[in-house]
Amino acid sequence: MGGHAMRVHIAGGVEIGGHDGGDRITKILRESKTIAVVGLSSNPMRPSFGVTEYMQEAGYRIIPVNPNEREVLGEKSYARLEDVPEKIEIVNVFRRAEEVPAVVESAIRVGAKVVWMQSGVENEAAAEKALAAGLVVVEDACILVEHRRRAGELKR
Repeated sequence: MGGHAMRVHIAGGVEIGGHDGGDRITKILRESKTIAVVGLSSNPMRPSFGVTEYMQEAGYRIIPVNPNEREVLGEKSYARLEDVPEKIEIVNVFRRAEEVPAVVESAIRVGAKVVWMQSGVENEAAAEKALAAGLVVVEDACILVEHRRRAGELKR
């Protein structure tokens, strides 16, 4: 894990890991309460399940988005972001990098604020497209790890 640096993109530049990026993440996690998880699996062995279960227990509203699931973690699953009947703030992406552009298109369409690509997931073209549409983009970072790292600050 150690070698990568998460990237936080905001209009006007990229913040690589570091202090500014960290502050931006704290702001995202404090202000956004609804997370649509694209690629969420009901299999407890999959990373998406454990990460999402943690976020749900931390008090976030979780919306599974996976056409192969009916319900995950007690929440109805939707085939696409466009099918979700409520406002989505963060789109957390557990899909391969080449599938990210389609997810970004959907995130823009539904008016999400943040596209968050999990550890190991990056797609520069998709990140640029989301940025151009006014979204904040987090690449290659685990939302659980980032939340846990700030748990003290976020409780305030």
